[in-house]
Amino acid sequence: MKFDLENPLMAFDGHDDNDAVSALFAAESDHTPSFKSTDVHSSIRNHCFTLISEAQFSYDIDRFTAYLAVTYIDRFLSKQLVLENKPWIVRILVTAGLSLAAKMRNINNLSISHIIIPISNNSSMNQSEQRDDEGLIFDLQSVHRMENLILTTLNWRLRSITPFAFLQFFNSLFELSNDQSLSQSLENRASDIIFNSHYEIKLLAYKPSILAASAFLCAAHELIPQQGPFFLDAINSKCGHIYKVRFLSVFV
Repeated sequence: MKFDLENPLMAFDGHDDNDAVSALFAAESDHTPSFKSTDVHSSIRNHCFTLISEAQFSYDIDRFTAYLAVTYIDRFLSKQLVLENKPWIVRILVTAGLSLAAKMRNINNLSISHIIIPISNNSSMNQSEQRDDEGLIFDLQSVHRMENLILTTLNWRLRSITPFAFLQFFNSLFELSNDQSLSQSLENRASDIIFNSHYEIKLLAYKPSILAASAFLCAAHELIPQQGPFFLDAINSKCGHIYKVRFLSVFV
């Protein structure tokens, strides 16, 4: 079954909506990176994000898959110490992250052999091997080992809870059922804000629900600024799962 970032807890389909929402808020902390903003980690993360962005453009990877891969890598780096920002280590990590994300989203046309970042076009190399820019060779088994390391580090919890899982919930608080076009526009714009800001390391300090609420308020501020205070009151008064925060400052 294809993993849907907007509905990560598929087991709750058909159950009471309140139960599903409560389960999301209860579980999100287990999927939130406790990222250590050291120079090494920041450098590795920036390198990973650059490679994922390049792969997304080169191999036409959809942005949900790329986002999920970054999420896996962030969670991995928050728990697993990577000592050096060596290009070949980062390249294997990115390849494994993209491969796992593609598998979770059931994208059959995106395999490891497609997304390994090619460095050398040496025709004498085996198809299962790629050479990095330091002259070292790593094969598909190296990527599989990194996949297994990511899986064990994340305790096999690949159904990541991201801000997208909360978008419909916060949208429902705004009571825009009579204007489906506006409701969809707000959700689309909130999604764009989340995608476009994923590279910001400071956002790792916030839970996915806070990011979702903040993105919606930013979208409302852009599209219907006169109703911004109403939306803020709706979140603070109707959502008992989060404390009042300066939502708009998250993406500023």
